[in-house]
Amino acid sequence: MTKFIYSILFIIFKAISLLPFRFIYFISGVFYLITYYGVGYRKKVIFGNLKLIFPEYEKSQRNKIAKAYYKHLCDVFLEMIKLLSISKNEILERFKIINPEVIKELQAENKSIIFLYAHYTAFEYSAAFTLYDLNFKGYGVYKHIRNKALDKLVKKIRSRFGVEMIEKNDLPQTMIKNQAKNQKAIYGMIADQSPKAKNIKHWTNFLGIETPVFVGAEVLAKRLDLSVCYMKIEKVKRGFYEVELIPITTKAKAHKDFEITDTYFKLLEKQVIAKPEYYFWSHKRWKHQKP
Repeated sequence: MTKFIYSILFIIFKAISLLPFRFIYFISGVFYLITYYGVGYRKKVIFGNLKLIFPEYEKSQRNKIAKAYYKHLCDVFLEMIKLLSISKNEILERFKIINPEVIKELQAENKSIIFLYAHYTAFEYSAAFTLYDLNFKGYGVYKHIRNKALDKLVKKIRSRFGVEMIEKNDLPQTMIKNQAKNQKAIYGMIADQSPKAKNIKHWTNFLGIETPVFVGAEVLAKRLDLSVCYMKIEKVKRGFYEVELIPITTKAKAHKDFEITDTYFKLLEKQVIAKPEYYFWSHKRWKHQKP
């Protein structure tokens, strides 16, 4: 059954991906009408998060952000599908690293690198960093999707440009093996999810709220002596994104506990405050409260 569902999904996604972007965004517009005005996808979570973070805003202001977010959410989903057939030249035009020399500078440290980014703007395009003439092997860390057919298809899409996808629970073992083989690598990690209550090790002030956060990236960076860099992804216009690479550290072991994690969230916070409509408000970021 999984193979059958995968085949059907692949045919549908592939057919959509072959369409020009103007049709891709027409479909995205239809999805927006359905998700916002029809099914009301996670409206309670989205409006609850916006009210929590922006209590001083008028309801009309929060509504405006929510509508813009729904449109962006639909665009990201369709842009992910488009990755099935988009050319290398076009993805490099649409996902442009404006300071690629930073990659060379970090590689000169002769140690593996963690690229930290978030559920903000074009995270589905982030795997395109492997097209920037890397000497290091590229990995993308992900959380598996419960639907096996969809999980298989999304992995195929995300790995199209050469990045190897690793399930987050397999990451430490992969890093240790690479270290033993002296295989230098870049690990792309989305690190803004909310951990389970039993796994909370650290709280940080994010958008004015004490927020539980994952610290795995920092722990691994310190344990294996990795460099850490923030991928600041900004949306220039519909379908076009620019990336600024901001090095956080090349000497992870020298930092105090949680300092790297807090720096990452401060960088992300600046982006969210500036353009909140591009952050994924449909995730339950603040489901846990600090005791």
